[in-house]
Amino acid sequence: MDLKAKLIDFEIEGRQQTNKKRGAVRIPDCLIPHLIKARRRGSDLGFVLHQHGERIGDIKKGFAAACKRAGLERVIPHTPRHTCATLMKAGVPIWEAAQFLSMGEETLTRTYAKHHPEFTRVAADAIERRPGKVRHGA
Repeated sequence: MDLKAKLIDFEIEGRQQTNKKRGAVRIPDCLIPHLIKARRRGSDLGFVLHQHGERIGDIKKGFAAACKRAGLERVIPHTPRHTCATLMKAGVPIWEAAQFLSMGEETLTRTYAKHHPEFTRVAADAIERRPGKVRHGA
């Protein structure tokens, strides 16, 4: 985690490359003060999710316990990623959302494009402008 550059690099050193993307993403500005405070308290901020400084291999059990304490039902570790992808409603370009999620543009488009405000807008506008269009009530 590089607080000066405001980046989290999710690539694990020495990890064999697979088709699953793991890139670096920008840390939202609203989180920087909290991470700085954590570093001042002595956290090295090495692994974002850790137990006593050691990397957590599988977060499912802890995630389920946290959801139970919060009274959340039908929430899985993928849910926050899905929620983040639907933030395209704010007009974030698909290529940038894909980079932020470390996801291919094709996968993001296939799965989440319907959440983007520009989804099929050009096609719908073209139908509106087509010659010979019958206008109701005219």
